[in-house]
Amino acid sequence: MTETPAALREAHHADVSGGWLRPAVFGAMDGLVTNIALIAGVGGGGVSARAVLLTGTAGLVAGAISMGLGEYTSVRSANEQVAAEVAKERRELERHPEVEARELADTWVARGLPRELATQVAEVVRRNPEEALRVHVREELGVDPDDQPSPWTAAISSFVCFSVGALMPLLPYLLGSTSLWLALGVGGLGLFLAGAIVARFTSRRWWAAGLRQLLLGGLAAAATYGIGTMIGIQGGL
Repeated sequence: MTETPAALREAHHADVSGGWLRPAVFGAMDGLVTNIALIAGVGGGGVSARAVLLTGTAGLVAGAISMGLGEYTSVRSANEQVAAEVAKERRELERHPEVEARELADTWVARGLPRELATQVAEVVRRNPEEALRVHVREELGVDPDDQPSPWTAAISSFVCFSVGALMPLLPYLLGSTSLWLALGVGGLGLFLAGAIVARFTSRRWWAAGLRQLLLGGLAAAATYGIGTMIGIQGGL
């Protein structure tokens, strides 16, 4: 059976417009790095395992809420800005349809389309107001007005993935361990796995992506551990 063009596109391309991948990746990585560095910092200061667990749990809850609210506000604000620009473009098309058609034709000519053909296509598009609006918005703003990301999807993805990432270095403490280095090791494993999973959506090698995230998270943990150690020594903790 012959596949349709839509089916072929689905087979060859990942969904990059749903609005979940970026906040999910950002949330997971931020949760991991934030809590690994936080635990390394307070652990380096010499506090008790209970204090480390309390600090890490507070970091998880506060960070997840902050990430979720931040993503919702960011995506909602961006969508509202796009909606305002779409409304502005709609008014321009209603008031000056010929001018807008010439601008659209000029855009295509600048991309190499013959002037006559560009003008003909722009005129055909102008006869369908809704399609004309979509085309003008795509060409002038670089966005699809019918395919904007959901602020709720972004917020929930970020909240959940941050929580999962931040939970990783806390697991040893939750299971009764008092070893800071075991917690950091589990967190490092989480960083590597997160980087490897993200590589599935890109063309990078999974092990290279995993090592990159492990290195970046390790640098953050080393910095906060050093600072925590110095403060702990000076403060007599």
